[in-house]
Amino acid sequence: MSATLQSYIAGQWLGTEPAQTLRSAVNGRAVACTHAETIDFESALHFARTQGRKNLLALDFQERAQRLKALAKYLMEHKESLYAVSAHTGATRADSWIDIDGGAGTLFAYAAMGSNELPSGNVLHEGPVMALGKKGGFSGTHILVPRAGVAVHINAFNFPVWGLLEKLAPSFLAGMPCIGKPATTTSYLTEAAMRLVVQSGLLPEGALQLVIGSTGDLLDRLDGADVLTFTGSADTAAKLRVNPNLVRHSVPFNAEADSLNCAILAPDVSPDDEEFDLFIKEVAREMTTKAGQKCTAIRRAIVPRQHLDAVTEKLRLQLLKTVMGDPLVEGVHMGALASHAQRDDVSERVALLKRHARVVLDQSDGFVPQGDGVDQGAFFAPTLLVCDAPLSTRAVHDVEAFGPVSTLMAYDDLEEAMALANMGCGSLVGTLVTRSPSVAAQVIPALAAWHGRMLVLDAQAAVESTGHGSPLPQLKHGGPGRAGGGEELGGLRAVKHYLQRAALQGSPTMLAAITSEHVRGAKVNDTVVHPFRSYFEDLCIGDSLLTHRRTVTEADIANFGGISGDYFYMHFDEIAARDSAFGKRIAHGYFVLSAAAGLFVSPGVGPVLANYGLDTLRFVKPVGIGDTIQARLTAKRKTDRNKRDDKGVGQGVVAWDVEVSNQSGELVASYDILTLVAKRG
Repeated sequence: MSATLQSYIAGQWLGTEPAQTLRSAVNGRAVACTHAETIDFESALHFARTQGRKNLLALDFQERAQRLKALAKYLMEHKESLYAVSAHTGATRADSWIDIDGGAGTLFAYAAMGSNELPSGNVLHEGPVMALGKKGGFSGTHILVPRAGVAVHINAFNFPVWGLLEKLAPSFLAGMPCIGKPATTTSYLTEAAMRLVVQSGLLPEGALQLVIGSTGDLLDRLDGADVLTFTGSADTAAKLRVNPNLVRHSVPFNAEADSLNCAILAPDVSPDDEEFDLFIKEVAREMTTKAGQKCTAIRRAIVPRQHLDAVTEKLRLQLLKTVMGDPLVEGVHMGALASHAQRDDVSERVALLKRHARVVLDQSDGFVPQGDGVDQGAFFAPTLLVCDAPLSTRAVHDVEAFGPVSTLMAYDDLEEAMALANMGCGSLVGTLVTRSPSVAAQVIPALAAWHGRMLVLDAQAAVESTGHGSPLPQLKHGGPGRAGGGEELGGLRAVKHYLQRAALQGSPTMLAAITSEHVRGAKVNDTVVHPFRSYFEDLCIGDSLLTHRRTVTEADIANFGGISGDYFYMHFDEIAARDSAFGKRIAHGYFVLSAAAGLFVSPGVGPVLANYGLDTLRFVKPVGIGDTIQARLTAKRKTDRNKRDDKGVGQGVVAWDVEVSNQSGELVASYDILTLVAKRG
């Protein structure tokens, strides 16, 4: 008997008694068994809410980002062991790359986003700060803090590694412990990945638990501090959405469900165009990658009626090149479906589609699996159908065969093509292949109302395009309607799903203390030592410098114009400037910026290593000849990114608030500057 898989619960591996046998999708042989032991989900949740949350919050956003990066490196170093297991799922090397390297890549992406965009600490200030009173003593803003519960991630699709890691990345970065439940059929690969995670020792205890098999009464034990995410069928998502306990406690529920995604060939593309071939390759790739078992796969290919025959013939020829079989056999392009049950389900759905569309390619076209024992595998040949009257045929927009199956649909004009695309009633992704920017500008807004992501593909984009079916960590993944109505990934948008937003009201001084970020109007510390002379560890939020003053002269404007080449009339034409809204000649805004730097910069060698950015710049009031300016420089925010330079000197990032005022005390310019500041150590 094969090995018994184990769940990882409350810091322990659980399971010795075999239960359900999991078979290879390639040859039907037993690979592993689920365990028969019942999981105590009350203990699992308690462990996550107490031990897991405490351990996670002992780290800050920056430190958790570093852990994600280290874990990604560790998994990449050990990925070959996962590739060996992945072959049993029916995945080719290319398929496994999407799952395994793609999962690690998502960790890398969130590590980078966290390092670059999140603060030190566990409070994310989501400004701006708003004055709520007339005297400046009462203000309001928003903060985001880690939710107090557990993120439960249920994945019913065949991405055993990526499915776990792409959910872990944003929730871990947010400081929320996770419980992951992979699809049982291929859970032996998820368990192998989890063993590497535990072996790495990089995640704090309780940060991630793994459920093999049933979720039992887990959902009935969740409360309002928890979050539930689900990736799977629309039918299962609908059932979970109305779970009485989830409804009772208003548990946030994010669903990413299967959908009948489409690709449209625009009428401006002819068979002689490069974009025509791009369309053919994109549809064929989406049908055969992961044997069509992607929630983002193209199920409906919508083409101009005059090109239907050309598309059909060219797509058939492309698909006929597909070599199906054991992924370990050289030359195999497409593996098996994840299970025999999945194969049977696809067969049933294709039978339904055949009632409403004609088959132009299927098993009868000579597809024979390659390899030993494959007659017992879960293989399904690429199947292409054509629907000539898709506007009046509802089934082709409702029935999804979750395998290498797609239906060609003819349209007569662009309005009809858009109507067909939206008949999917909510999709994760749609693709428009066109050469015309005006067509793209017409179609995309109409389709965006029913799609979570849109790819516009032309020859220029194709050089670097990641393709129709590739969700990216930086962009939202999800869609409306049938696609589940949720969203995940999307950069820091995803992290914020696991943070609780709270409105905050109080004095600027109190808001600054809570957010660890200087708020204008808060008390400042006018230091004896210039703030630029303080090392990162010694610098405090609110350390401030009020500079000496400088009067702007006509020579300043003339000299700056000569240096910059900026001779805009408002600076040099006395008559035109007098007739303007300002009523006089004014200094260049960038001169004011430069002059302010001259007021506050400490020129000698010191801890400030470089100025590498400027944010939120606003020129609030004009500065004229004879006006006198003064600047206030205040340490606004410190971020310890735990980095060192080539000499081993530690560095941190400091954001400085700069206020430039005139002789009347009126604000004339406002901005933040970002600097690298050395540590003492």
